Amino acid sequence: MRLVIADDSAILREGLAGLVERQGHEVLARPEDAPGLLAAVRKLGEAGQLPDVVLADVRMPPNMATDGLEAALELRGEYPSLGIMILSQYVAPVYASRLLAKPGAGFGYLLKDRISRVADFMQSLGVVASGGVVIDPEVASQLAAGQSGPLATLTDREREVLALMAEGLSNPQIAKKLFLSGGAVSKYVAAVFLKLGLQVGEDNRRVRAVLAYLTANHSFGDTQVL
Repeated sequence: MRLVIADDSAILREGLAGLVERQGHEVLARPEDAPGLLAAVRKLGEAGQLPDVVLADVRMPPNMATDGLEAALELRGEYPSLGIMILSQYVAPVYASRLLAKPGAGFGYLLKDRISRVADFMQSLGVVASGGVVIDPEVASQLAAGQSGPLATLTDREREVLALMAEGLSNPQIAKKLFLSGGAVSKYVAAVFLKLGLQVGEDNRRVRAVLAYLTANHSFGDTQVL
């Protein structure tokens, strides 16, 4: 993978860069603020060298508000094929929801604590780079609260399976985590698709199911900051 890593903390920024480079990946730029992130990615875009994933903190200079998220959203609009991974210290489902307003490639939202689980973190980056969606388990849990519409018809087990899908887990990984057979997981996934109105043959049914899960009862226009 080829990445741009943006964070105002030099320790975290360089630590992340060292981590992904040790895994055999390439860091193309390491901006420390939102304007630098925009400039770095646009320069790479002009050179025909867009990264596979932009990894950015939500809060960055110059305002230390949601500057990193806003820059990522802007880049998402300019380069729909660009994978976006947002890191945050806060459980804020609205950040994930706002990314959904910009159609395009894969995206993820992880809490910074998740980085210490190196294998899981690298897997999440791979999912985003390949066009998938990854949501931190704590955020996914909050998103599950107060669901309505078709999601309200899911059983507890189906909802559990969908939450794990939102974390980027494959069917075999879900089976291992829930101590179920592969066939049982396939049946739960099929039931989720059916209840959400996703027909056999539709493109990206898994991603669309996760998007339905994320968008339930969350407004794109909300600008809540936790």
